[in-house]
Amino acid sequence: MTDAPCFICDKQAKADEAEGGVLYEEDLVYVGHMHTMGSPTVYRGYLMVETKRHVAGLGELSDDEAAAVGRLVNRASRALRDAAGADHVFAFVYGTGVPHLHVHLAPRYPDTPREFWGPRIREWPDAPALDRNSMRRFIDELRGYL
Repeated sequence: MTDAPCFICDKQAKADEAEGGVLYEEDLVYVGHMHTMGSPTVYRGYLMVETKRHVAGLGELSDDEAAAVGRLVNRASRALRDAAGADHVFAFVYGTGVPHLHVHLAPRYPDTPREFWGPRIREWPDAPALDRNSMRRFIDELRGYL
């Protein structure tokens, strides 16, 4: 870990006190909902699969961490499809905002206009959204699928 504060490390340390709570956690990986980041709402079902160890990118993972991330991306994507009604789940790793590996999982719902597919999914003005309280309920519902 570096000396600089890390949003992801700080969030994981808060455990269930973090916004939305913990969706899933094991020794190597953590899954939670994207935070509102000061907005009143956030895109419904936008999940983050993160390593527990502070590591910047995919090429720095141990084989065990890589396997755990892959399993969780698959299981969380399935949960978004089966429990949240997504017809597709986009997965992104940008690696430029926070230097701690996190895989974005963004559900595409059946009525999502094509111009908002992919990285623009959160720009959809009529997207399903959650506030802080409904996010916690949503996470509670998804937890049974993981």
